[in-house]
Amino acid sequence: MTDSTSEKSILDKINFASDIRQLTEKDLSILSDQVRQEMIESVSETGGHLGAGLGVVELTVALHYVFNTPYDRLIFDVGHQSYPHKILTGRRKAMKTLRQEKGLSGFTKRAESEYDPFGAAHASTSISAALGMAVSADLKKEDRRAIAVIGDGAMTAGMAYEAMNNAGSMKLPLIVILNDNDMSIAPPVGAMSAYLSKLISSSSYRSLREVASQVAKRLPRPIANTAKKAEEYARGIVTGGTLFEELGFYYIGPIDGHNIQHLIPVLKNIRDKREQGPILVHVVTQKGYGYSPAEQSSDKFHGVSKFNIKTGTQNKSKKGPPSYTSVFSKELINLAKKDKKIVAITAAMPSGTGLDHFAEKFPERFFDVGIAEQHAVTFAAGLAAEGMKPFATIYSTFLQRAYDQIIHDVAIQELPVRFAIDRAGLVGADGPTHAGSFDIAYLANIPKMVLMAAADENELKRMVVTAANINDRPSAFRYPRGESIGILSPKKTEPLTIGKGRIIKKGNKVAILSFGARLYESLKAAEILDKKGISTSVADARFCKPLDTKLIKSLISTHDILITIEEGVVGGFGSHVMQHLTDNSLLKINSNIQSIVFPDKFIDHATPDTMYKNANMDALSIVKRVIKLI
Repeated sequence: MTDSTSEKSILDKINFASDIRQLTEKDLSILSDQVRQEMIESVSETGGHLGAGLGVVELTVALHYVFNTPYDRLIFDVGHQSYPHKILTGRRKAMKTLRQEKGLSGFTKRAESEYDPFGAAHASTSISAALGMAVSADLKKEDRRAIAVIGDGAMTAGMAYEAMNNAGSMKLPLIVILNDNDMSIAPPVGAMSAYLSKLISSSSYRSLREVASQVAKRLPRPIANTAKKAEEYARGIVTGGTLFEELGFYYIGPIDGHNIQHLIPVLKNIRDKREQGPILVHVVTQKGYGYSPAEQSSDKFHGVSKFNIKTGTQNKSKKGPPSYTSVFSKELINLAKKDKKIVAITAAMPSGTGLDHFAEKFPERFFDVGIAEQHAVTFAAGLAAEGMKPFATIYSTFLQRAYDQIIHDVAIQELPVRFAIDRAGLVGADGPTHAGSFDIAYLANIPKMVLMAAADENELKRMVVTAANINDRPSAFRYPRGESIGILSPKKTEPLTIGKGRIIKKGNKVAILSFGARLYESLKAAEILDKKGISTSVADARFCKPLDTKLIKSLISTHDILITIEEGVVGGFGSHVMQHLTDNSLLKINSNIQSIVFPDKFIDHATPDTMYKNANMDALSIVKRVIKLI
């Protein structure tokens, strides 16, 4: 047993994963405890995704101990669970910068470390990426392993099974670690299952099984089939691996993911396996493991703000206006009380989208389809085809995954699916992987789509009502993350006139036409410009499709300069305005027109305000843009 002095110093000796491999197996449990404490201390100061990382500490230590990382490729799905990995791979000192401007990413990131061979933040990509790396190693005759660590939640996405089906037919030495921390695919594990997993993963067992297989081939078919079925049935009872075996994977497990002594021998057996074929190791872990407040929390501290380590109490921000998400949720609930055809769909984000409150009121009309955005959209299309009023409530960045379904299953058939697009625009600490940058551009190009963007909470309410009333085509409305503006709401929410914007402030020299949540920053810019003697109008477009063509013509005809602004990339609202002006020869009236859009780059994580400043979309940046044009 190591003395207490050396115990304290084990993590201090770890600069890179190669240092872990110098330790004894007895030291690994101590190292795991120290990594867990280090992670708790770091995240308590930065906030972040804590629960998933706490659950994979021992697994991460074991993987780096057994495999020759970074030469062997270790790929974490999503990346929520990557904090222990970062601590062990040269980034420990930088953990206090996690998710801060110019600090560490909250996910794996290729540019950040050679130990991150594949960047992630969206679910279910790891097996596909690992298979690509395994194929590359095979083609280049390199003896390197590709290991994908994927959670049971991410296994709900079809992409994971597409990859496994492909891998099963290729017979490459791909390793998939299924981190089962929530769905309880298998019963609780103990010493017996650990022993069986060790036995099944061993070369002697596999050799014996191969011999038996060859013998069976020479037996009469009925006997051979019976023997095969008996063996598979026995292994299925013991391990529960029938599904994965059918996909062509050699299944091992379940294994206690918090027991180093159980993990190490199995991983070593897999590492030393030389015959061809993919392997799936089923590891059972507990989200939030080793930290009592996380273990007792309903979401196991999945995503946390800064918190008190002793109590687990998270810092509460000063009470301000309600979030856009909660505004949407309340309005949808109000409508659903009156209209039984309204149903709500989310893809594994019930609390993130506010639909958990809808589910409490209308459990029979709420559907969480798991991490399956493609299915969510086509499922909504099926509901719409039968006269229901589905609200597919999906983060902008995740809706990208269902683009074909939006076009093929919804738009071509003119089905009235309502897309409630949360987290539109720049979202802060999660960075470019979660930014809602592209939805305006990729939705506005779709024929007959009604596309709206909310400038404030009242506008969002009206857009929810408007979408509910559209029964002959698809519609979408986008709204940002975080607090709303905090303006008074009218007693009754009236629908919008489709394709009709509004003038907010009148001027005569410069017109700023805003689509979405930059409206109030545009108003700040207008006040500054007015003080400089530059009379400025501000208008809220409300709609990107259909455009308010009368409003656009009026603004371009009565002002020297027209500027459009939107929280999205080029090809969106501003591009559609310019196309309209070109098609209708309106540039003859005035050609002094510019669009403010996101720059042609991915904007790194920071606070939302800082990100918008870096995108040149704050009030002062708008002012500078205008002055350059005068």
